[in-house]
Amino acid sequence: MKKASIFFIALFFGIALNGFSQTATAPVDYYVGKWEVTILGTPNGDSKMITTITRKDGKLVGEMTNPAEPTTPANPLTSVEEADGKMTIFFSTQGYDLSIPFEKVDSDNLKGKLMDMFDVTAKRVK
Repeated sequence: MKKASIFFIALFFGIALNGFSQTATAPVDYYVGKWEVTILGTPNGDSKMITTITRKDGKLVGEMTNPAEPTTPANPLTSVEEADGKMTIFFSTQGYDLSIPFEKVDSDNLKGKLMDMFDVTAKRVK
């Protein structure tokens, strides 16, 4: 009787451990998706744009669109860097090369600074 009890206990733990080992999920790619980026306090007022970030060949890439001008084609980002849990987007506009370093606020929000002068927020578009 003792051998049967030990067998069933071992079987139970084996099944339980096997079940736990299969519940692991792939890590979430935090920055991938569509973001509504708002640059606050520019001389022309607050500026909004939609930035779409994707991962291609292991690297982040993206493009920007102006929601106020839906017929204007998307402006590709020059570069997107990801390091130390932060993301920096690089883009050109009106003859200027600019960058915005972002850091995570929570699961759907980012914050950053444009040219160390203007506060920038980004909210995930769902």
